[in-house]
Amino acid sequence: MAYRENWGGKTGSGGAASEDALGRARQARVRELTQASVDFANDPYVLRNHLGALECRLCLTTHANEGNYLAHSQGRRHQENLARRAARDARDTRVQPSIQKQTLRDDRLRKSAPARIKIGRPGYKLTKQRDPYAHQNSLLVQVLYPEIASLVQPRFRFMSAYEQRKERPDSRYQYFLIAAEPYETIAFKIPNLEIDRAEHKFFSNWDRDKKVFTVQMFFKPKPRPSQGIDPVSS
Repeated sequence: MAYRENWGGKTGSGGAASEDALGRARQARVRELTQASVDFANDPYVLRNHLGALECRLCLTTHANEGNYLAHSQGRRHQENLARRAARDARDTRVQPSIQKQTLRDDRLRKSAPARIKIGRPGYKLTKQRDPYAHQNSLLVQVLYPEIASLVQPRFRFMSAYEQRKERPDSRYQYFLIAAEPYETIAFKIPNLEIDRAEHKFFSNWDRDKKVFTVQMFFKPKPRPSQGIDPVSS
């Protein structure tokens, strides 16, 4: 049996070192050599987890100590992954300038494109009607677009009073908008009643020859509040 310096003991004590003590001494020596040869602080792929083990984020492997990670980092698998990562970074570096050039080119084209010039509001005519049989109010809207752009058809939509920012919102009203290039969008303030979309009650028509856009709408009547019936005693 060989007698060596007992790890953790006093020099010259002459006690025989146990296998555990020799293992701890070997690990400490490997750790010192590894830290001297590998800079873990600047290694972007090494991570110490909550158990004290080392993880390689490039290869997704776990290592019990520094010596094990050092052997892994010098192995073929880790070196091949490093080469792949370097090649991918180089490829991304070459692609990035082309993307930036295309973006700058698109911005210049967008800035150089002529802005759409509005030519003012179109002429219009409103006709209020009432159906005496159905007791419904209706509105006929006719808008004239003599200078409308080619292949453009007027579009319309309804807007709630809380969507617009021109007036204080009033729940009693809604807005009916009509748009067609190059004219400005016009809006009509109408009662906030349900539109009757039954056949022949709501329709739109675009006359390409006369350049007149027509919308006919009927409003459903407000429901009358139900009145209670007093019981009649016999």
